Amino acid sequence: MVEEFQKVLESKGLKSTQQRHFIAETFFKTNTHVSLDELLKKVKRKTPNIGYATVFRTMKLLTETGLAMERQFGDGQTRFENLHQDGHHDHLICIKCAKIVEFQNQMIEDLQAETAKNFGFKVVRHKLELYGYCADCNS
Repeated sequence: MVEEFQKVLESKGLKSTQQRHFIAETFFKTNTHVSLDELLKKVKRKTPNIGYATVFRTMKLLTETGLAMERQFGDGQTRFENLHQDGHHDHLICIKCAKIVEFQNQMIEDLQAETAKNFGFKVVRHKLELYGYCADCNS
């Protein structure tokens, strides 16, 4: 993914800085849905001189180029997720503890595609988010 980011920077005529690469690398290694503040904390552990604005601009660039996706899970916080090699996935979100579980279900995907086709609708993107209580909070 870092190589793809490098290509994007070159294609846009943007500077390829160590800070941008470190932020992107840190983000791509993150396996959670991370907020800007959380990513900034991770980045600052190794490079304390990186500021919020640099992280913000880098994440905006990653989002605009399709290497990251902005997510809102109802808690007022914008989170980012990297786009996994294994493709599309959906989310279960606990409204008590904010736990987020990713899942894939081909039957759901097939049903969505069939529904869209039946209505003559061409889907370009979609998301499925189910809100409720996780097993820990439900007991």
